[in-house]
Amino acid sequence: MLYLAEVQKQKGGLLGGGSKAELKLLACQRNDQSWSAVSEEVISAEEASKLNDGALVMVELSPTRQVQRIQEASRPLVTILQNYSRQVEKFKAKEEEINQWKESLTFQAQELSRRELEMEDRIAQLQQLEEECQNLDSEKQEVDNSRAEIDTLKQEIERSRQELEGAWDHLRGEQRRLDELSANLQQGTVIDSEQAGIFYGLLEGMQGSVVSTEAIQGSLNYAFEVVSTQQELLNTHWQKFEQHKASVEQQQLEIENLSQELDVAQSECQQVKAVLDQQNNELKANNAVLDTKLEYVRIVKEQLRSQEDLYQQVSGLAGKSDVAMNESIDVEALESMPIEELEKTVQDLQDKLNIDSSFVHDQEQELNYKEETINEIQQKISQADVSELAVLEEELNDEKDLYQMLNETLVGQRRSLIQRQGELRQYQAVLMRRQGKSGNGNQDNQIDFKPVLAQIELQQKQHFSLLQDIERQIEQINAGIELSQDTIDNQASEYEEKYQDLKVKEDNLLMLKAALAESRAKLSLYEETLQPTQDSLNELRQNLQSLNDTLAQIQQSGNSQLDIVNQMQQVLQNLTAQSQLAT
Repeated sequence: MLYLAEVQKQKGGLLGGGSKAELKLLACQRNDQSWSAVSEEVISAEEASKLNDGALVMVELSPTRQVQRIQEASRPLVTILQNYSRQVEKFKAKEEEINQWKESLTFQAQELSRRELEMEDRIAQLQQLEEECQNLDSEKQEVDNSRAEIDTLKQEIERSRQELEGAWDHLRGEQRRLDELSANLQQGTVIDSEQAGIFYGLLEGMQGSVVSTEAIQGSLNYAFEVVSTQQELLNTHWQKFEQHKASVEQQQLEIENLSQELDVAQSECQQVKAVLDQQNNELKANNAVLDTKLEYVRIVKEQLRSQEDLYQQVSGLAGKSDVAMNESIDVEALESMPIEELEKTVQDLQDKLNIDSSFVHDQEQELNYKEETINEIQQKISQADVSELAVLEEELNDEKDLYQMLNETLVGQRRSLIQRQGELRQYQAVLMRRQGKSGNGNQDNQIDFKPVLAQIELQQKQHFSLLQDIERQIEQINAGIELSQDTIDNQASEYEEKYQDLKVKEDNLLMLKAALAESRAKLSLYEETLQPTQDSLNELRQNLQSLNDTLAQIQQSGNSQLDIVNQMQQVLQNLTAQSQLAT
């Protein structure tokens, strides 16, 4: 397990010789790459004797609490802080995205609530319409009852008409008899009192047989009042029908407007989707270029490691050869330094170089693991479903960020390692020369390895320069990919927002269409119920008007009959008076 620790020494010196070094554990790294504080445990570590007191180091401990690897913590801490900064930035970006989603969902919820309230209002209107239809059925039943009453009234009027026609026939017969009597009187014929009594009885019977239309007229007036009342109720329903019809037309207009908005939203959504697909394709192309560059970096690193191994082997063979000194190294100080101290210094440099080489090697292995992980995720993406694509792309971006940070850290560590290797070789050359190992009496058979070493160093510098160029290119590609990814994320967020808005509009359109279909069905049913009732009422009004006209004719005929009877009575009285005078 990897720990962050502080070096503690009981006493110090320039080289830390004879001092007892301990490590105070401060924090440990968990499996998910997070760090947590630990109890301040102190362990012994001779490997830390070469480090300064109070220095922070990264130490890897075995399960038995033995130090396996130790390294200065400056660069790993920088990497951790960079990673933390990146994570904080990503967290802020995610938080902003979540806030945008919240705002979008809030807007959608408000829109749905508004639509629900509108639907509830329309449902209430439809329920009211159903109640009015039921009331209309009751009114239709009343109209049917009125029609039955009018039919009965019509039958009574028909009977009265028949009676009136019979009375007219009787009256015409009596009038003929009266005319005959008048003719006889004119001829000198005189009627006696008995005949006059008979005529008076007949005239009184005729007067009593005249049909009275007052009761029928009262019933007819009542029927007219009922029809008028029903018409007023129907007029109210017709007004409501027109209001519902206007509401249906308004709904149709809303549907047409929403359909146009939906077409525009679909067009915008398709445009954003096309741009998003194009950017995804460009991102895939950049990722392919990045994979090629990473593979090239791996090959160059392998070559650098092979050249380093070759250089070490040639250096071992060229132990007697002179090594060019770095101008930054004080050769005179090394020449005058006690040989035991020089040996100790060389050993310390070798130990530090071994530690740094081990750490760089581990970091390079971790970098290779990251490359393998990235390749595996990319392979999964090529075979993943749409539902898993977003999660895998997020994971791929995280792995690429970690790879980029680790690679940036290794650039400086490799450069420092090469410098320390050169410094160690120069210290070793001075030490070997002072130990008398520069000659062994076989000068004739001595091979000059300096040109080979120089050539290897030149190739190392060239490869290292090439590696730096490629890594800079990778940084630029990663920056471009990161920018593209941010753009894609924004486009994806915009697309998702437009898509959700499109879904809301589609749902609203479906709800409006369903409500419109239901409203039209209710309106059609309302009209189907209302129009026959109106037709029946109009028919009743016409029948009542015909009956009223017939009744007026009957009343006029009855009045004429009474006038004739009165005239006959007057003639009879005159005849009776003449008969009495004649007697």
